Amino acid sequence: MRLSKVSFRYRRREPFVIEDVDAQLAPGDVIELTGVNGAGKSTLLRLLAGLTRPTTGTIAERPEVVGFAPDRFPTAQPFTVTAYLRHMSRVRGGARWEPWAERLNMGHLLTVSLGELSKGSAHKVGLVQALMAEPGLLILDEPFAGLDVDTREALPSITGEVAGRGGIVIVSDHQGGLRSLPAMRHWSLVDGRLKESTTAPGLEPVEDRGTVVAVTVPASEVHDFLARMRGEGYLAREIEESG
Repeated sequence: MRLSKVSFRYRRREPFVIEDVDAQLAPGDVIELTGVNGAGKSTLLRLLAGLTRPTTGTIAERPEVVGFAPDRFPTAQPFTVTAYLRHMSRVRGGARWEPWAERLNMGHLLTVSLGELSKGSAHKVGLVQALMAEPGLLILDEPFAGLDVDTREALPSITGEVAGRGGIVIVSDHQGGLRSLPAMRHWSLVDGRLKESTTAPGLEPVEDRGTVVAVTVPASEVHDFLARMRGEGYLAREIEESG
């Protein structure tokens, strides 16, 4: 997935919220996105998800199946939790939501109307609809807000599984809830510009950053090779040969 000179503003003549973003994402990447309030994190996530179009620039090679869990789940809908998830299952071609509802311990919520849910419970519904179709791109906007302890502890494992099968995971998270995952990439938005750092915000760089090793593998084996290396805790990324 590639972002090339992506910029966005809400109206003509207004300042750009996102400006000249270039980035490349590989299967299995897990990316933490940080920035101050109003930095444009949610806007960038919506651009990545395809819910908003760039003002200029392009986003190419987006995975076919995208799962997006917004920071505020839209509860003003005339559904119970079960009715909503069944509806989303039909939209997703019959994707199974029941295993995810069970995994997130949502049995007691299934008959509750969306409008009666707490913020944390609404987040769970948003996570289930994002996960049910095995997304190739999973985007989570502040997913830990209001969650119970069990779900908070389960979420790193769940996102790790998505990355382990080759999905791309992008999380806007000021709480650092996924930093236990190996080889995470760290993005920050500063004045509308995207920056990548080698360490998480607020953490001191480690003395030994390792040695960069280039490995050539057959094109047909790249996906499995990268997934295997990331599963063992290495920072593995596909690069293009120049020239």
